[in-house]
Amino acid sequence: MTTKEKKGHTYTLVLMVTSTAIGGTLQYGYNLAIMNAPTVFIQNFVNETFLERWGIQLGVYDITLIWTFIVSIFSLGGFIGALIAGPMSVRFGRKKTMLLNNVFLFSSSLLALLSRTAKSFEMIIISRFLVGINAGISMNVQPMYFGESAPKHLRGAVSLSSAVFTSFGLVLGQVVSLKELLGCEPCWQYLLASNAIPGFIQLLTLPWFPESPRYLLIDCGDKEACLMALQRLRGCEVQREELDEILQEQNETKGERAKQPWELFTDRSVRWQLITVAVLSSAMQLCGNDSIYFYASYVFQEAGISAGQIQYVTIGTGMCEFTACILCNLLIERLGRRLMLMGGYVLMTGWAIVFTVALSLENMVTWMPYLSMTCIFTYILSFGMGPAGVTGILPTEMFNQTSRPAAYMTAGSLMWLNLFIIGMIFPFLVSGLGQYCFVPFGAVCLLTALYIQMVLPETKGKTISMITKEFHRLNYRGQVKMNIEGKQAQYQLGEIFHSTAL
Repeated sequence: MTTKEKKGHTYTLVLMVTSTAIGGTLQYGYNLAIMNAPTVFIQNFVNETFLERWGIQLGVYDITLIWTFIVSIFSLGGFIGALIAGPMSVRFGRKKTMLLNNVFLFSSSLLALLSRTAKSFEMIIISRFLVGINAGISMNVQPMYFGESAPKHLRGAVSLSSAVFTSFGLVLGQVVSLKELLGCEPCWQYLLASNAIPGFIQLLTLPWFPESPRYLLIDCGDKEACLMALQRLRGCEVQREELDEILQEQNETKGERAKQPWELFTDRSVRWQLITVAVLSSAMQLCGNDSIYFYASYVFQEAGISAGQIQYVTIGTGMCEFTACILCNLLIERLGRRLMLMGGYVLMTGWAIVFTVALSLENMVTWMPYLSMTCIFTYILSFGMGPAGVTGILPTEMFNQTSRPAAYMTAGSLMWLNLFIIGMIFPFLVSGLGQYCFVPFGAVCLLTALYIQMVLPETKGKTISMITKEFHRLNYRGQVKMNIEGKQAQYQLGEIFHSTAL
C-alpha cells in the first residue's frame, strides 16, 4: 500500500467520523449549552404568556419549576430516543438510522422557530422533547457505528471522537449563545432553532460513506458489501487478521437474532458486563457534570461570580471539556480505558471536596470565589479526561453484535433517566444545600472509582472473546461452567476461511 493510499483512506475515515458526529453527538453538547443563555428571556416569555392567556402572574418558584421542566424534557426525549435506537439500528442499519434521525431534529427546529410568533411556550417544550429524541438516538447509534467501523488498534480513538464532538458542541453552543450573537432577547428563538444547521450538513454528506462492515456481514449476511466497506475505510486489501475476527464473531452469533434488553437481564454470561455498563452510564450523569451546563448561571452565582461575567466564564467550562477530550483521544490507546476512567473519577472526587471547602470559606477569604471557579473547571477537565469519552466505548467492546444494540439501549436509557432526575433537582439542590451542593456528586465519583478498581478489566486492544473470558470468573463465580477457552478451541478459522476468497 502506497503512502498516498494510506493518506487518502485515513482521510476517508476522518471524513466519515466528522460527517456522522456533526449531526450526531455534537447535537447533544450543543443542545445542552444553548439553554443557559436564554434562561431569563424564556422565563419572561412564559410569564407573559400566562398573564396574557389567564391573567396569572407567576411567582419565582412557579417559574423555576416550569423552566426546569422545559430544560429536563430534553432528557425524557433522550430516554425515548435511547429506547428506539436499538430497534432502529437493527432494522435500518447504523448509517441510515443517523440519517432518519434528522426528522426529529428538523421538526424540533421548526417548532422552536415558530414558538414566539405563536405565543406558545408549549411548542418550546415539544421542541426540546423532539431534539432530545434526536440526541438519544445519536448518542447510542454513533458510538456503535464508529466502534464497528474502526480497526482494532484505532477503535478507542475513533469511538472517543464521539466525546470530542460532544464537547465541541458544548463550546459551539456557548459561543453562539453570547449576547453579541444569538443569546439576546430578540434572537432566542433563532438560537433554539440553530441546531438544524449541523443536521443539514450531515444530511448532505453522510450518504457518501459506507455502512458499518460488521452490520453488513453479521446482521445482513452481505459479504461483498462488507468487504467493499472495509476496503473503502482501510484503503487497501482487507487484512486477514481483521476479517478473521469479524468472521469469528459471525460464526459465534450465527443463527442468533438481535437480543432485547430484558433478555440481557436473564443472560448470566453477560451479567457483570451489563451491571458495569449500567453503573458507569448512571455515574456519568449522577456526578453532576452535565448539569453544570444546564444551570451554569446557578452554579457560578453560588461560586460568587458576577452576573456580567458568567456568560464568558461559561465558555471556559466547554473549552475545558473539549481540551480534555482531545487529550483523552491521544492517550486512550496508550494508557488504556480502566486507568483513564478510574483516574477521572478520583480527580473529580478530590475537586468536589476542594470546591466544598472553597464555598464554605467564600465570605471569609476574598479570593475564594476564584478558587471555586477553578474547581468547576478542573472538575469538568477531569470528567473529560476519562468518563466523558471512555464510557461510550465500553458497550462496543464488551458485547457482541447480537447483544450490542440492547446494551446501548440499557446504557442510554439509564443515562437519560439520571440526567432528567439531576436536571429537575439540580437548582433546588444548589439552593437547598448551598456550599455543600457538590458533596453528593463527590460521593458518586468516589463509589464509581472503587467499583472500577474492583470489577472492570482493561479492554484496550482485546477482542470480544478475550474480554468475555475476563468477565467469566465474575459471571460464574463458584460454579462449574464449560471453559470458554475450550469452546473457542473448537472454532477453526480454516473451516470458514474460504468465505474470504471474495
